[in-house]
Amino acid sequence: MADEKGIVGETMTDIAGTQGIGVIGDTVLEKEVAGRDGAGIGLTGNAVEVLRKRYLKKDEEGNVIETPEQMFRRVAHHVAMADFLYQPEQDIAETEEKFYRLLTNLEFLPNSPTMMNAGRRLGQLSGCFVIPIDDSMESIFEAIKNAALVQKSGGGTGFSFSRIRPQNDRVKSTKGISSGPLSFLNVFDAATETVKQGGTRRGANMAVMRVDHPDIVDFITAKKDDTKLTNFNTSVAVSDDFMERLERDEEYDLINPYSKKVIRRLNARKVFELMITMAWKNGDPGIIFLDRVNRDNPTPQLGEIESTNPCGEQPLLPYESCNLGSINLARMVRRENGRALIDWDKLRDTIWMAVKFLDNVIDVNKYPLEAIDRMTRSNRKIGLGVMGFADMLILMGIPYDSEEAIQVASDTMSFVTENARKCSRDLAQKRGAFANFKGSIYDQREEPGVRNATCTTIAPTGTLSIIANCSSGIEPLFALSYVRHVMDDARLVEVHPIFEAEARRHGIYSEELMERLSKGESLQKMENVPSDIKRIFVTAHDIPPEWHIRMQTAFQRYTDNAVSKTVNFPNGATVEDIRKVYWSAYKMGCKGVTIYRDKSRNKQVLNIGEGDGRKAEIRQQIVKRDRPKMLKGKSIEMQTGCGPLYVTVNEDEDGLFELFNTMGKAGGCAASQSEAIGRLVSLAWRSGIGADSITKQLIGIRCHKPYGIGKDAILSCSDAIAKAIQLYLNKADSTSEIFAGAGACPECGATMEHEGGCSFCRACAYTDCS
Repeated sequence: MADEKGIVGETMTDIAGTQGIGVIGDTVLEKEVAGRDGAGIGLTGNAVEVLRKRYLKKDEEGNVIETPEQMFRRVAHHVAMADFLYQPEQDIAETEEKFYRLLTNLEFLPNSPTMMNAGRRLGQLSGCFVIPIDDSMESIFEAIKNAALVQKSGGGTGFSFSRIRPQNDRVKSTKGISSGPLSFLNVFDAATETVKQGGTRRGANMAVMRVDHPDIVDFITAKKDDTKLTNFNTSVAVSDDFMERLERDEEYDLINPYSKKVIRRLNARKVFELMITMAWKNGDPGIIFLDRVNRDNPTPQLGEIESTNPCGEQPLLPYESCNLGSINLARMVRRENGRALIDWDKLRDTIWMAVKFLDNVIDVNKYPLEAIDRMTRSNRKIGLGVMGFADMLILMGIPYDSEEAIQVASDTMSFVTENARKCSRDLAQKRGAFANFKGSIYDQREEPGVRNATCTTIAPTGTLSIIANCSSGIEPLFALSYVRHVMDDARLVEVHPIFEAEARRHGIYSEELMERLSKGESLQKMENVPSDIKRIFVTAHDIPPEWHIRMQTAFQRYTDNAVSKTVNFPNGATVEDIRKVYWSAYKMGCKGVTIYRDKSRNKQVLNIGEGDGRKAEIRQQIVKRDRPKMLKGKSIEMQTGCGPLYVTVNEDEDGLFELFNTMGKAGGCAASQSEAIGRLVSLAWRSGIGADSITKQLIGIRCHKPYGIGKDAILSCSDAIAKAIQLYLNKADSTSEIFAGAGACPECGATMEHEGGCSFCRACAYTDCS
């Protein structure tokens, strides 16, 4: 264990000297140097780069025309303007300044659309939406249109496909046969692929289906091919009845949502086994405990909740939206008598200011649909959450997987929700309760008016945590060190600042150690590392799955909505491990659960039949090999009519693995086509297609600018690539030997972190759905 004073006890001077973490008064603050832009407000260089890429204003040529300070001022001013609606004579300068300090101190950040769009023409500030789908062609395609409008404005969308009649059901109006919800799910996915969301955010969706829908088996296996439904997370909405029948190993009814008739019965255990097998395979589907969600539905008079936002933490009624924000707990720590403690006074003040901020957002928001505008303003749901929780524990010297950490989680979130509701009641006295208060659970309890139907949510904070330079959401650290690639392709090894300070203090810091950690080695297995350092600096894969669920449960107990938390498994985890987590999540009171097994994508597919008497099918598909941490290869220079072409061939222990082609002069069709050939050849090699098959397709292709004459002529870039592969296989002399690093980020190659059904890159802030 760490000494009784915690990690920040007697080491604050050392940490401040090495990483810029200092003490102002009794509060622990980080003061990172960010370069020319953002340095004055404590942004890291990586945070500034993220802001420049995704958040700051750009002119028509794509040039950044806004500083981080100006962005925060823009957001603070726009959100403060809501005060005029309630006190027209009030000077909003004071509110604006409080919001500005809240943001620039990195103590609280709203969801990404608010920072991107506040004070700008688009003006859409919410992150989460649910669009209803009824059983008609008109409703389905209206939902597709509405989803496109929401996604174009920067929002993520959730859908329930449970109301659509099953495949092969008779359609009376046309005398035809229904194609079923899965066929339309593919249409939704294709539409999302087309919408680019203004170049700032990728489309993200959640597809939900009830476990008693007749097409549930097809839905569970909908993502067995990793190349399909890439814009969707999927979740099965399970009922208490299903879980009870599962426990008794009984059958349950499948009900046609159109006719309301029982179609057939399935064994609950077999369906559950299929769910966990597919989750083991690639992380989908997750599970939503729908009855539990609806027991906490604050406005049951308006209908049942059927779906959530893309990451699952925000259950919403049809046409509802929610704006989220997160308090940086790493900034809520103070020192007292040499110990690091939670600064409850500062946390309370931050909560109250954040709740007002999020409530104001509802009023200044420009909603993409009139129906969303009405529903959101009538319920006024907000979702205040936290980030930096793992950092806070480290500062306090508390291991993530410990009873003390569970207690800290419970104490912290109960405090957040209690004060958020107090603030909401205070706002209700000044501004009025939400319009649908009558008939809500608060009205039924004869509680005083509240401003917001819900107040708290634990959301994923991938990109926001990079800006705030803290750990993501309530997740443990994903890595202590990682590689960041900069514009000139140089490799920078980034290290968690507190870990680096502690490593230096204990005399164990070395570039070699940081490099080993960045390649995925576990600190827990390294010699010469003090046991107290190992105990405090645990990462996601070091933590047993049961502790992930216990932590999620601790936060869920005091959260109005739901909790985004990924149970990260090592690659060697078994289906039984997944089963235990899904069952524990139900038993312990979670509203849903998401898992991810490391490197589980692009594996062999196990396709299990429905278990209703039909023969189970196990189908072998092509297996695409995973990229190892290190590859060996050579680079060959080829002269072409378009200039020099550098062909790099890498191989692993099983043979040829990947191909990179780089033109001497970047840009242009030749360079882009050569890159495309390299990607396709790499995919083919990793999928088991031999080199001869590749070279036969490429060699001899001609273009208008050949190079040389006779048998040694290079007829085109394609021809040059084929001949370079042949040279490599014939052991010809080449220019250099290459060792390639690991990585899965499509933009920079760094390791992706998985959180709440999404993945993001801490190195460059790429995300597949935030």
